[in-house]
Amino acid sequence: MLHYAVVFFVIALIAALFGFGGLAAGAAGIAKILFLVFVVMAVATFLIGLVRK
Repeated sequence: MLHYAVVFFVIALIAALFGFGGLAAGAAGIAKILFLVFVVMAVATFLIGLVRK
């Protein structure tokens, strides 16, 4: 999940560099969503690991 967030972030940076503002904004939005999903899943996994011990 984090890998895909980084990939979309890089796509957003490259698109912004070449002047594709709409594409860059879309890719940055997707990267934000994927990063938030990753953080939520990481915290949930951490908490479940603590409860099972």
